Amino acid sequence: MKAKKYLISVTMLIAIFGLLPMANALTITFNTPSGGMMGGQPVDATATFTTGDGILGISVNNLENNPRSVIQNLSDLGFVLSTGQTTGTLSSSSATIHTVNSDKTFTDSGTGDTGWLLENDYLISPFGTGLRLHVLGTPIGPAHTLIGGPDGSDLYSNAEGSIAGNGPHNPFIFGPVTFDISIAGITESTNITVARFSFGTTEGNNIDVPSPVHPVPEPATMLLLGSGLIGLAGYGRKKFFKK
Repeated sequence: MKAKKYLISVTMLIAIFGLLPMANALTITFNTPSGGMMGGQPVDATATFTTGDGILGISVNNLENNPRSVIQNLSDLGFVLSTGQTTGTLSSSSATIHTVNSDKTFTDSGTGDTGWLLENDYLISPFGTGLRLHVLGTPIGPAHTLIGGPDGSDLYSNAEGSIAGNGPHNPFIFGPVTFDISIAGITESTNITVARFSFGTTEGNNIDVPSPVHPVPEPATMLLLGSGLIGLAGYGRKKFFKK
């Protein structure tokens, strides 16, 4: 009976330790500051980064619903990596393609590529050099900026001429928007030290958000915890066989 209990305990410890590497992937979320303004209009956006071995996943959303002006739309996202990489390759991107009509209704035409591009060696002064996802200056811009949702009646009732029925700016993209970027040398513990949110269809409307404190344990912590579990299992084995 004691042998059975011991084997169950060891099995549980091994199972727990086996799951620990899964927790090494770092997920960190940046939010624009509460009360953020751009061109006299409120803005609210969020970006979540997940780092893995050679891959960076990003999910971006515009939380400012029923916007009045296109200046409230997100047009690029820059970031700096703690491990210093400044080049990568955009593997894929996806968003809902979203047209706001002149009567302030909207039409979705399914999910597709965002049309955004990845810019390497992007300087975010004074924080350092990193990378940037952007749509302005691309063949598809100034369309495909990231818009927030409609009002409660499914209308963009606040929308002015820069949004409702605006040919150059339509269609927009609607979140959550996802990007997958291949970056050689990043790992599960690579952090994002700063994120730059840019709004509207003119360069320079930026809000920089330094890295928040993240609760995800570092790999060294995981290793220490795993060693402790293995040590506990060994101690139990030794004590059992002495009996």
